[in-house]
Amino acid sequence: MWTRDKFTDRRTVAERPTVAVLAQLFFSLCTRHAITHPMVEPQPIDNTPHRQRIVSSHTTETYDVDTVRLSAFALVLITILAYQPVWHAGFVWDDDALIVGNPLIQASDGLYRLWFTTEAPDYWPLTSSVWWLEWRLWGNRPMGYHAVNVLLHAANAVLVWMILRRLKIPGAWLAAVVFAVHPVNVATVAWVSEQKNTLSMFFFLVAMLLYLRFDGRGGCRCYGLSLAAFLLALLSKTSVVMLPLVLLGCVWWMRGGVQRQDVLCIWPFFALSLALGFVGLWFHHNRALVLGGLTDQTGNVLSRVAAAGWAPWFYLYKVILPWNLCAIYPKWDVDSSHWVSYMPGLILVGGLALFWWKRQAWGRPLFFGLGYFVVTLLPVLGFFYISFYAFSWVADPWQYIAIAAPIALVVAAGAVICRRIGEPGKHVGVLASVAVVALLGAATWARSCVYESSETLWRDTVARNPNAWVAHYNLANAFSRTGRMQEAIRHYERVVRLKPDYVEANINLAFVLLQVSRVDDAIGHLEQAVRINPDSVEGQYDLGNIYLQVGRVQDAIVHLERAVQLRPDYAEAQYILGNALLQVGKLHDAIVHYEEAVRVKPDFTDARANLQLARQALASMQQRGATGQR
Repeated sequence: MWTRDKFTDRRTVAERPTVAVLAQLFFSLCTRHAITHPMVEPQPIDNTPHRQRIVSSHTTETYDVDTVRLSAFALVLITILAYQPVWHAGFVWDDDALIVGNPLIQASDGLYRLWFTTEAPDYWPLTSSVWWLEWRLWGNRPMGYHAVNVLLHAANAVLVWMILRRLKIPGAWLAAVVFAVHPVNVATVAWVSEQKNTLSMFFFLVAMLLYLRFDGRGGCRCYGLSLAAFLLALLSKTSVVMLPLVLLGCVWWMRGGVQRQDVLCIWPFFALSLALGFVGLWFHHNRALVLGGLTDQTGNVLSRVAAAGWAPWFYLYKVILPWNLCAIYPKWDVDSSHWVSYMPGLILVGGLALFWWKRQAWGRPLFFGLGYFVVTLLPVLGFFYISFYAFSWVADPWQYIAIAAPIALVVAAGAVICRRIGEPGKHVGVLASVAVVALLGAATWARSCVYESSETLWRDTVARNPNAWVAHYNLANAFSRTGRMQEAIRHYERVVRLKPDYVEANINLAFVLLQVSRVDDAIGHLEQAVRINPDSVEGQYDLGNIYLQVGRVQDAIVHLERAVQLRPDYAEAQYILGNALLQVGKLHDAIVHYEEAVRVKPDFTDARANLQLARQALASMQQRGATGQR
């Protein structure tokens, strides 16, 4: 397929530098794809049965197999090149909780427990199963996980191109390239935990493509495979629940309307969405929020409605101008009592209504594209509580599925303009395409470097959003793990100023203060922690332990007894409480707690040793008492 009549360079492909080959491929494919596709015209709806109607779903161009393969290969190659820094990235944020430190991922019976129990924080059994398998392949080596995520993203870019071609969107291949290298998607591709995004979108797009083939008279097999792919998408992440509405929108786009038969065909998709959607909501409210110690902080219903109108505009802004990207954006203060708060949402609804009104003319592509964008964002607009709302109303990974629509709109508009200009427009379009893709690719490369480690990610976040308390907390944790205690103290202190009621920050700050011998300050923060939450097991244990070390034994006993009351199987707390009771001469009570520590943790050698000493002391005391009586 790579012959001299296509490329003027007389060297073989193997002899040419990879970047030069890629540049030649890109120029050639831009010329081929970017500005030649006509906009689809709606097909009239007749009264013939759905299965009898023949609707063309192919573009008017003739594509040879070699061109298709070369185009797909170029997309994959461009994606891999743009994400080169990711291959050396590590685990960040909740990768430890969801994968590296997740007992369900590491357990031999983890697959059963992930699919058929409620132990997991969220119900993504297919994604979790992939992680379970990857753990056995890569262990705690992050490169393998990142490779899978990058390749899934590349596959998604190819699928975006295939779907846009089938929908006859101008500049389909260029739109897929922009999707592949857009910096907003780095938050999904470079973050291992967001493999749930790339995997769910893969099956989402497969389901969409198969349904379009079915609608173009693909037969029952395509329909059944589409439904199965949608089920797999829901089992990867339930945020894909809006696919049924997307499919109806695609039918409307291709044929200018929706018939009763179309709605009946979509009903099984709606049933799957409702069933798995309710399962996902149950898990999130009864598992994720409980395990994370979080509560619903989105305010009243009106504030949610107002915030839902702001978010799409924010996401559109980041699509058009992807600069100052951040892992945690500042959380907006939405005043539901002020009418101005509702204006962004009203303008959005009004715009969609205007596009619908003008659907027979210029409004049709705008309604279809922005309609897809808003519909796919609906699950994350604030109507349903998500634990991340404790930090921000928006996040880059949440628009991973939605972002393809505004990209396709902008590229298609550019393609139509260039085609109307004529031959000069063609050359301008190709040069503009190369420039835009080069800029986006460079931005993606730079943004990918941010995800190299937890430290680099959180340094970048606090630089862009200094009031992101969770970023300061995670950065302090990173410094603490590497022994940089003064830097850790500085960021923990920032956390307790930004969020004074955060128990874990006070506890961790006390720990690092102890490392630098600031005992009184450490005690103050632990006392603050147990005032905030008297049921904090770690707070009660740590405070009791430090009281014991400074000689306040009676105070230590009070807090250690509270710790073992809250968590009887806490072997270390039982052991330290036994030590405190031993110091005040309560041998019987000390023995009880040592025995409990050994029962919970049979290999606890210090507890066994102290238990033996306490028994010997008790026996000696009893023997002396018996001798005195004689």
